[in-house]
Amino acid sequence: MTRSGNERDIYDVIIIGAGPAGMSGAIYAARKLLKTLLISKNVGGQVTDAWEIDNYLGFSQVDPAGLIKKFNEHVEKFGLERIIGKEVTSLDLAGEVKSVTTSDGSTFLSRTVIIATGKRPRKLGLPEEKKLGGKGIAYCATCDAPLFADADVAVAGGGNSALEAALDLIKIANSVSIVSLTPLTGDPIYQDKLQNSDKVTIYTEYEITKLLGEKVLEGVEIRSLKTGKVERLAVEGLFVEIGLIPNSDIVKDKLNLNKLGEIVVDYKCHTEIPGVFACGDVTNVPFKQVIVAAGEGAKAALAAYEYLISQE
Repeated sequence: MTRSGNERDIYDVIIIGAGPAGMSGAIYAARKLLKTLLISKNVGGQVTDAWEIDNYLGFSQVDPAGLIKKFNEHVEKFGLERIIGKEVTSLDLAGEVKSVTTSDGSTFLSRTVIIATGKRPRKLGLPEEKKLGGKGIAYCATCDAPLFADADVAVAGGGNSALEAALDLIKIANSVSIVSLTPLTGDPIYQDKLQNSDKVTIYTEYEITKLLGEKVLEGVEIRSLKTGKVERLAVEGLFVEIGLIPNSDIVKDKLNLNKLGEIVVDYKCHTEIPGVFACGDVTNVPFKQVIVAAGEGAKAALAAYEYLISQE
């Protein structure tokens, strides 16, 4: 697209977020020769929390760092502009030209904006959690359960996501301990299946108070909320399934969010504001997987291109 004068300072698309959705969107935007700016506080998104990934097409048991490196190299091939290490602090999405302001006070203008800020796992908040993240602590059973074949594992949480994780794990692991702050709240059908499994031990109204191990997880310490009794579970893996938080605060008063805080989009990643798109885990699209996010990122970029063409 040709420009004259100060129009050269206006991007065709600004993509916020550099996880699988944002990076896939950046590649597709660049291939359409759109003037593109990618802004993100980090590269990789939730992939950085995964232990290993063996369900991404074409890659068998790739480590997350390796997959992110390949994503990054692919994006760099196109030479598009990137700002990594800065957060977006405000957006003005009204009008034909949108503005995006970053944490250093810089403001950028664009005809379209793609929001690909993802989700973040709700964490336990224990001091050892960061150190042992990716070293026995996982936040996605669909991604990481196969890595714990014949191991003793625990699941933190009592809702559907925790019980679904436990059901995945009993097919693979040696034993599964479910630790929930409350009585189980997941669907009764899930509860029945788990209670009838001789692999499963359920600790309701218990909290995880300590993570054990220096280099890898070796166990967890749990405490009964009723009696104060402390127990140690010797586990090699802990799946934290206490919810995900959409990174949608930046648009909570600007775009339609569902009750989970996810941005509501249509099948082409459109939001209700013309020229504003969203993709990946921050949206209401189901099945939060790397391959799904990458596909949604591609859709969002193609939809942005379609929108720009229609405005000419």
